[in-house]
Amino acid sequence: MPRADKPQLVFITGASSGLGAALARHYGQQGAVLGLCGRREEALAQAAAGLNAHCFIADVRDPGAMRDAAEKFLALVGTPDIVIGCAGISVGALTEEASDLPVFQAVMDANVMGLVHTFQPFIAPMRSAGGGVLCGIASVAGVRGLPGGGAYSASKAAARVYLEALRLELKARGVKVVTVSPGYIDTPMTQVNPYPMPFKMSVATAANKVVRAIERGSRHAVIPWQMAWVAALLTGLPNPVYDALFEKAPRK
Repeated sequence: MPRADKPQLVFITGASSGLGAALARHYGQQGAVLGLCGRREEALAQAAAGLNAHCFIADVRDPGAMRDAAEKFLALVGTPDIVIGCAGISVGALTEEASDLPVFQAVMDANVMGLVHTFQPFIAPMRSAGGGVLCGIASVAGVRGLPGGGAYSASKAAARVYLEALRLELKARGVKVVTVSPGYIDTPMTQVNPYPMPFKMSVATAANKVVRAIERGSRHAVIPWQMAWVAALLTGLPNPVYDALFEKAPRK
């Protein structure tokens, strides 16, 4: 966490747009030194404008590229206080469609292995430095399987369980792991959804809630609080009831 005599060092993936860019703005405006990682060079440069930021063009699906970005950040500014795995892919896919097989692979690689590739290079330096926070962005969509969103729901369920395991692995070693499961956030990713999105948050509101979860050291925060109730309700629904309610729901 922040050191009294130095600015926070924060590394964020998916920083070129959406929640990642909003988190970059929040921490940057607080005086943090940032490592911003994304695939789109121009968008990443725009997100970093006016901030004390080092930009790294890398795809979280590429472990070599992520290790290179981490090593450059470590060499330039030191061990981060906070690493936020915010990059992800949200897209509809159907198992029956052969053309969607690469989509399933891409979603799982980005949303699950992307977290592994992001965090792994920083764990040993954080342990040596005495601690830090790894924050992974999961989703309320990982609570139950959503029709048309099998890839996304499965990936976010897997991300949540992976982060839980990582939390227990690192608990005694001084490194905290925070899982945040947002509901709907008003970003380009959700603006194409053809269905109502209750309790949708602005990206700035979502970023503030993620920051608070990190500051509290939350094990698992569902945001906003209304979505925590929705998630609990969906988890407890018997399968026949859930099937009847969601079988014909609009597809992602």
